[in-house]
Amino acid sequence: MVHESIAATNAVVTLDVALPDVFWGWYVTMNMWAKSIGTGLIFMLFLLLRKNPNEVDEGLRTKTLIVSFVFMNVFLLFTLADLHQPFRMWHIFFYPHFTSAITVGAWMATVFVGLESIMILIMLAKKGVEAFDKLLFWVTLLAIPVTLYTAGIMAEATARELWQMPTEAVQMVLAATLSGSAVMLLLGGSRFSDETKSFLANILGLSALMAFIVYMSEYVFGAMKAEEVAAILSYVKGDGEYSTMFWVGQWVAYIIPMLLVALYRVSKSSAILSLASLMAIGGLWVVKHVWLVIPQLLPLS
Repeated sequence: MVHESIAATNAVVTLDVALPDVFWGWYVTMNMWAKSIGTGLIFMLFLLLRKNPNEVDEGLRTKTLIVSFVFMNVFLLFTLADLHQPFRMWHIFFYPHFTSAITVGAWMATVFVGLESIMILIMLAKKGVEAFDKLLFWVTLLAIPVTLYTAGIMAEATARELWQMPTEAVQMVLAATLSGSAVMLLLGGSRFSDETKSFLANILGLSALMAFIVYMSEYVFGAMKAEEVAAILSYVKGDGEYSTMFWVGQWVAYIIPMLLVALYRVSKSSAILSLASLMAIGGLWVVKHVWLVIPQLLPLS
């Protein structure tokens, strides 16, 4: 806040006031979680059309885009709700500053959702899949920076050593492939062949494994970065305030889904795969929330 102003020099003296509570809360968690599902579904649809296009009919194309569109709008809704001045969001489009990751992300996400709207209308109007598939290529390319830009915003946060690139970028991509494959398995259901189910299950299992490895690397070796990181990780180690929530997230989002995918490869049970998918989707929210909150618990002064 402005403490005093010196007219002769136009200098402004400010006071740095510590934030009394968590600044980025569950609104931002919803933001990241919904965005991961929205972009992840596009990745999975694109991969399935390349691997086994015969199993991706018009109905699945339409259903996938509608679900992705809904989650992307949830992402945008919570992004808007988290702004200090939500009714001024139009400034981003009429007075843009493209040096800001928030501005760039807002433009990309808006174009992304706009293209999804066109693709849904194409399918509902029965205009065929050719135009849909052509647009899907460009939407898939756009899904990459839309997925990654949140990592850029977190990495820009000063005095938050835990949120660093490229680690956060890797986690954003893995969150998209994990949740995207899980939701696609639920959408496809029994219509998918064993080959397609195994393909998506492999993506789910490998995404969970790689994400778990990255988190454990940060958990074990993160303190080597800085004393601040060691202090942050104390919240999830031992008797830390968020220790239980952290490990619940790791088990539900990553460890148990990995084990269930391995069990599916032996039993070929669709019920097991559905359970793994539901756990991965729900657990991802918990994992994201813990990792978002704990750096903000450390006083900056």
